[in-house]
Amino acid sequence: MDTTLVFPIIPASAKSLWVLAIIALVLLLGAALLGYLAWSTRHVTCTVSHEGLRIQGDLYGRLIPLRSLQLEKAVVTNLRQDKEHQAKWRTNGTGLPGYASGWFKLRNGEKALLFVTDPTRVARIPTTEGYSVMLSVSEPAALIDALKRQNGP
Repeated sequence: MDTTLVFPIIPASAKSLWVLAIIALVLLLGAALLGYLAWSTRHVTCTVSHEGLRIQGDLYGRLIPLRSLQLEKAVVTNLRQDKEHQAKWRTNGTGLPGYASGWFKLRNGEKALLFVTDPTRVARIPTTEGYSVMLSVSEPAALIDALKRQNGP
């Protein structure tokens, strides 16, 4: 007489379910962050006002007060030719092909807050806070001029 006997395994404790739930939550949050980063690569804006330069639509966006901007040193640059101001190390930011945002160390050793999508059209604006802001905008010279007009004579 050939009988088959089944012996069930004792169910795992609730701890294993909690571990799986935590892993799933971390993965979902990571996917949400990646989705936001993908969205922000196309939706970052900068606004000039009497308060200063406001950068929005990215994790590293902020308001930089006019008094902190060294507008007399602001220039339009092409990073393909301006080797010394190219990003060398990302210290805290997003570095994707065609999109650099966040904190970077430049080849000349300077610290910079980058929002660069087109390296050929960049407004580079030094600050009194020990870093430069570098922004790819369609008209970098117009951005610098608008900041100078807000700053007054």
